[in-house]
Formats: sequence, structure tokens, C-alpha cells
Amino acid sequence: MTSAVVFAYHNVGVRCLSVLLKHGIDVRLVLTHDDHPNETIWFESVKALAQKHGIDVITPPDPNSNDIVDRVRAIAPDFIFSFYYRSMLQAPLLAIPARGALNMHGSLLPKYRGRVPVNWAVIRGECETGATLHYMVEKPDAGDIVGQLAVSIGPDDTAFEVFGNVTDAAASLLDAALPALLRGERIGRSQDLSQGSYFGGRKPEDGRIDWRNSATDIHNLVRGVAPPYPGAFFDLHGKRVRLLGTKCIAETCLDIGSGPNPRPPRPGIIVLRGKLHAVCSDGALLELLDIEIAGERVGANRFYALFGVQSHAQKIPFEPT
Repeated sequence: MTSAVVFAYHNVGVRCLSVLLKHGIDVRLVLTHDDHPNETIWFESVKALAQKHGIDVITPPDPNSNDIVDRVRAIAPDFIFSFYYRSMLQAPLLAIPARGALNMHGSLLPKYRGRVPVNWAVIRGECETGATLHYMVEKPDAGDIVGQLAVSIGPDDTAFEVFGNVTDAAASLLDAALPALLRGERIGRSQDLSQGSYFGGRKPEDGRIDWRNSATDIHNLVRGVAPPYPGAFFDLHGKRVRLLGTKCIAETCLDIGSGPNPRPPRPGIIVLRGKLHAVCSDGALLELLDIEIAGERVGANRFYALFGVQSHAQKIPFEPT
């Protein structure tokens, strides 16, 4: 029976571990993470799945420590698999499995190597991303590609929605690739890293909106970090405003201006047809579908009341970035 040690976390970890078990792989050990107390846990538990199947599961702070390396070496697995595990596996671990160490990455490598690839793809306005199964080397997300499966990204899809599709793609990709791997075939093609790029992780502060950007760029940021991620935000008159949903509007503020040569007004928030809109720096309008202030979801009336504005005809300008 083919044996494996699995490093896994998150929904991709749960789904891909399930695929390994479906194929009859003898998973001797699962390494995962303890959930961070300050993180919103909206995803499934790899630890719970491993325990359900009677698999030894541990949550070491450092998977590359000597004691962990020795423990994995004693198991002598045919494969090591990494599915959305958050720590890099170093050379001593990667050298252990007889048939190689493989990772599932949430992009079409070599594009979006590194951290939170789905969020980055949405933020940068990509129309497509996917899942890539590849061999691990010391350099992150740089090993030979076993297979890829693409998923589309719609103009209003959130990162959460795209991540669900990427999770499905990852499970399907692994399911299709395993028969050849279990037969002992070494399949894969090298990557040209010059055709991609590396992206780092994101912090909540990275969700701050810069109103000097275009409406499309701001919309992409909002949907790229929308809940369950921390969300996009800006500060207005001393209040923290979170934008949780937006929509790009075909018309621009030029279309609603006056005179023969209307100029875009200074960026700010206006009411148009009873709905809140942001006038962006490029003159485009962004409908504000979902706004939260101090934990309260607010509409147009409440928004204007919070900022002490009496008339909906009055625009609230953004503060300097």
C-alpha cells in the first residue's frame, strides 16, 4: 500500500486529504495548524477529519525541527503532500519521500506564486485562475508541474466565491493525477518562472482604499478582501467605513454633470436614484452595495445621518489619502 505524510490546512486540505483516503493511500501522519485565536475560522478542520479516520495528527510550531524531520524519516513515506499548509517545508523534509513531495497551489503557476494567490488574482482583476499540483523544491512554488485545472473569475466574483471553485478544482485535479502517481510514473513539466511573479501575504491594513485609484481597481480590492476576509475600508470624518460590496456603474459622473463641458466633481460619496455611490478619481461611479460602520450595516439615510449631512443632494468628499 502506498504511504504518505500529509501537511494540510483549510478547505483545500480537507478536500485533498479526503481524495487521498478515497484512493486508499495509507496516510501515516497528518501535520496541521492550531487555529489562530484572532482569525475568523470559516473553513473546515483538517485535524477533525484526520481524527475521524484514526490518523495521527500533530500541530507542531515548526515542521522543519529536527524531531519532526526524524519522525517523518522513521515513517519513510512514499509521498509527502502539502495542501494549503502555511509553512514552507525545507530540504531535509523534501528529501525523505521515495516518490517525491507534492504541493497543491491555488493559481495557474508560474503566475501568483507565494501567498494568498486567489485574493491577489481577484484584486488584480484576473479573469482566470486555478489549481496547480507540482513537485516541491526549496524555492517556493517553483517545482515541476504535474497538472493544472483552470477556473474562471467573473467581474463581480468575490475571492470567497473563487476560492470555493479553486477548492473544487484542486480536489478534481488531485483525483485525476493520483492513478499515474500511484503507478510510479514521474510526470511533470518544468516551470518558466520568468513568466510569472511572486506575491507576499496580506494584512488587514492592506485593505485600505486609496480613492486616487480607478473605480475598477477599488471594486477589485473590495471583492478581493470581502468577508470572510477582513474587508476593504477607509476613514471618513473620524469614522472607520468598511465596504463589503460594490458594483461598477456603466455611466460616469460626466454623464450626470451639467453644461456643455462637465468636469468630474471631486471624488466623494453622493446619492443617485436613492442609492449611495462613490465618485472615483477616474470619473467613474461605484455603487456602494454593502457598507458597515462600527459593526452596523447602513443604507443611504443612515449613512448621511451618521455624518451630520442634512441634504442628500450634498456630496461628502473623501479625506486626503
